[in-house]
Amino acid sequence: MDGSQVSRIQNATIDETAKAPRAPTEAEWSTTIDFLTRNLRPGISGTIADEYPLSLGRSQRHNMRVIVDDGQIIAHAVMKPIVVKTPIGVFKVAGLGSVVTSENNRNQGHSTRIIESCLSAAKDADCDLAILWTDLFDFYRRMGFELAGSEVSVLIDRDLTNGAATPTFKFVDSSKIAPDALLRLFQQHSVSSHRTTDEIRALLSIPNSRVSTAWDASGKMVAYAIEGKGADLDGYVHEWGGSSSSLVALLSHMRATQKRDLRLIAPGHAHNLIAKLESQGCEVHRGYLGMVKIINAESFFAKIHRQARALGISDLVLEDSGGVFKFGRGKNIYSTSSATDLVKLLLGPEKPTALHSFDPATSNAFEQVLPIRLWIWGWDSV
Repeated sequence: MDGSQVSRIQNATIDETAKAPRAPTEAEWSTTIDFLTRNLRPGISGTIADEYPLSLGRSQRHNMRVIVDDGQIIAHAVMKPIVVKTPIGVFKVAGLGSVVTSENNRNQGHSTRIIESCLSAAKDADCDLAILWTDLFDFYRRMGFELAGSEVSVLIDRDLTNGAATPTFKFVDSSKIAPDALLRLFQQHSVSSHRTTDEIRALLSIPNSRVSTAWDASGKMVAYAIEGKGADLDGYVHEWGGSSSSLVALLSHMRATQKRDLRLIAPGHAHNLIAKLESQGCEVHRGYLGMVKIINAESFFAKIHRQARALGISDLVLEDSGGVFKFGRGKNIYSTSSATDLVKLLLGPEKPTALHSFDPATSNAFEQVLPIRLWIWGWDSV
């Protein structure tokens, strides 16, 4: 090998190292936001960071990943850790988003490398799962993601009060509300993420979001609903809280005020609200929460085991044995080498018995424990 060949190899190695995904520096944060705004929000006033203050704000720079070539940012993705409270325990979920490569640098593997970097960061942050929202299913399946979880979309296309007056409630359409009052209602959900009052305040400032609230005769907030999130989720009520009756009244008010049909997105376990809307003739569509990948199987499985024991099931088997996943009850053990099959088994939306032929004892155990009620609220999307 002559000197010129060695030089070319060394230069190529240096070039690839320079293009490795990394967090933007403090000085690069503004440039990164400009890159995202130009590629994902052309023509808007303000920046995309205004729409995603909790994932793209300056303080979240360590969770952002960029690829830089010749001093220019050419690709980006972000990983946002979300602490999710569920009936079976607290999970840490890595939300992935804002994945983009500049037009002149596509089809060169940058998106794959930058997502892999985000997944590595998610593992370092002790996340149990990673989730993203996309229609590029085949691309992300090659990286171990699979459609899983439950999301229900309800079309609000009619008066839900049947013309009856609702004097019990006073409706207010404004984001100028006390964040702690909204937070109290949010924390009543059986599945919710950890948020602070300051975070709620930042979320209420997102542009092009319409905030509506319902108040009882004593002046207490009894329901809230958020439609829109910057350029995303226009026409979708993606955040809400309160009793089913107060929410139905509030949704009817929002449709009448905005003079257009709306869609409510809800977790599959919101049975009372979904049933109430369905009984009013609203169209209901059942789909997936997103594309999910298991990051930390040991931690994830341990929480499921704890729930099983709490239900009196002490012999549930769920373990990662060198890349082969074993699951079952007692001596009735099944196995798969596919993590994506396991994601569907654990998160649904189908019941476990719809995905696998278990013996009766195992069927009974899994039907009690699974699928897990996982949900990511719209304000937490990335």
